[in-house]
Amino acid sequence: MTDPTVFADNDPYFIVAADSHAGLPTEQYREFLASKYHDAFDDFLGERAALLEEVTRMGIRDEAYAKKWFEDNDEGLAGGWDAIKRDQALDADGVAAEVVYPDADAVESRTCVPFGAGLGLRGDLDPELGMAGAQAHNRWLAELCAVSPERRCGVALVPITAELDDVLGEIRRAKESGLGAVMIPAMWVNQAPYHDRRYDPVWALCEELQMPVVTHSGSAARDEYGDHLGIYVTEVTWWPARPLWFLLWSGVFERFPGLRFGVTEGGCWWLPGLLWSWDRLFMGQKGAEKLGRDAFKGNVTMLPSEYVDRNIFTGLANVKRRELGMRYEIGIPNMCWGTDFPHPEGTWPNTRDWLVKTFFDIPVDETRRMLGLNAAEIFGFDLGSLRPLAEKIGPTPEDLGQLGDGRTAADLTAKWAGVKAVGRHWLTGHDFPLLPDF
Repeated sequence: MTDPTVFADNDPYFIVAADSHAGLPTEQYREFLASKYHDAFDDFLGERAALLEEVTRMGIRDEAYAKKWFEDNDEGLAGGWDAIKRDQALDADGVAAEVVYPDADAVESRTCVPFGAGLGLRGDLDPELGMAGAQAHNRWLAELCAVSPERRCGVALVPITAELDDVLGEIRRAKESGLGAVMIPAMWVNQAPYHDRRYDPVWALCEELQMPVVTHSGSAARDEYGDHLGIYVTEVTWWPARPLWFLLWSGVFERFPGLRFGVTEGGCWWLPGLLWSWDRLFMGQKGAEKLGRDAFKGNVTMLPSEYVDRNIFTGLANVKRRELGMRYEIGIPNMCWGTDFPHPEGTWPNTRDWLVKTFFDIPVDETRRMLGLNAAEIFGFDLGSLRPLAEKIGPTPEDLGQLGDGRTAADLTAKWAGVKAVGRHWLTGHDFPLLPDF
């Protein structure tokens, strides 16, 4: 059998979207929700309707944009909950497989998980209602992922600030149902921060079950922002990243070396600066030398960048050229690309065009890793079973403008050689080269 990880230069790309979304129209979650919560669910539906009116008044929702978006993409948007239409949308975009997060509708929140347990999952949710809403979504998501299961890794919602026994039980149940990752609240709010040892059984179980733990952008301190939308859009990508440094510096990755943790739809442009700062702190450079190595209390024994390379990844909805320019500092194996389907800020339904604009001069082997092979390894996709589909629908390097017209794979590698040599400059000791024209 041909090795599914070996590719010729112009073989089609094996694309795995590390960030996509699915969810039922909100009222349809009722059948997946325990009956004792139906009255509370009716109250929740009423609150959602009032909230839509409020965000319209505040100018956060553009009615004309929403109307056009739904009219132009009606058929594809149904793929947010219809598995057959979803596969058709993936095929058209050239996407072989996907990692599936909640909340398909990012325009009017018509597919909101009960009781706010979706992308806005926070530690201050009512623990009982939050778990009930998460379980309703997880039950439905397992059914969606059972259609074309080789193409999907469903992300279970788990409010880990709830009762520990309930949390561990839901993680086990999610795994048994076929879901493959665990999304935790990006904000613990009034609950124990993630450096607290009370969460160690959660990390241990996820490590044992080989379920990556992820956060996703969505939660933010909205009550503090008033009508100032700019504050929200500035901070919304910070909150899902914040648990990373709580886990790293408190020794979670030291105690659980096989645990994988991902920050999704928060970009990765912020990571090089943090790695530079963290490594220098650990090495005791000026500004931290007075603290000494004992300041870290034995929680970390390696460079922070080494933990990032072993344990951390980023799920990038619509990766930016600036981020690709920093990929040797970020670490190519730490970057997983996503479409954000079916959200309008993502690449769907024009993913192929976006790939051309973004990856046209990136070396082919690096592109293969970021577009799919990294996510396939992290989330456990079977490349052998998916390769025939990838070869049928995936774009080739020539399709992305990387090869052809006299340009070879070696030319792309040579173009970026200087930047690659510098890498993490604080470790390599190289000066900055001039960046290629990109």
